Amino acid sequence: MSDKRVVMVVDMQQGVFATPRIQREQCVSRINQLTHSADTVIFIQHTEAGGLEEGSEGFALLPELHQPEGAFYVTKTACDAFYHTSLDALLTELNIKQFVICGCATDYCVDTTLKNGVSRGYHITVAQDAHTTAHRPAAEAQVLINHYNDVWRTFTAPDNPPRVKLTETILAEWQAN
Repeated sequence: MSDKRVVMVVDMQQGVFATPRIQREQCVSRINQLTHSADTVIFIQHTEAGGLEEGSEGFALLPELHQPEGAFYVTKTACDAFYHTSLDALLTELNIKQFVICGCATDYCVDTTLKNGVSRGYHITVAQDAHTTAHRPAAEAQVLINHYNDVWRTFTAPDNPPRVKLTETILAEWQAN
């Protein structure tokens, strides 16, 4: 496995946050802590008509999000960041086999990308306190976040289960290595 400290930040875009997301400031703060400490940062950005067109204000990342020099950017059109994108090729080119995932939306793009990544053999750690979502008709946002953290914690993937850890735990492990 790679010793690189890699963070994948999903859909932290102005247009995505046009729909209110809970704990925006705390989520961004934790993501910034991760990106400051990472060796490699990959930003995933969703594009579609209706305010998320490439180059639009809605497509842009949140202004308070730290974008380190040398970060990579992948544009997607589906919930899954691997679906018809350059992500898998980029990870292969950079010899990345493990990464931390965070961002928005817990119940859509973070979940779908995580599950597809695990199925592709990537070793993924979820920053359990660095992803967010909106309230949905079936459940409040915090219920969804807690639910998905539990689903990922118990996800069955023999020899490659995802890990779910607090940001401070991830950072402490990185510092120890």
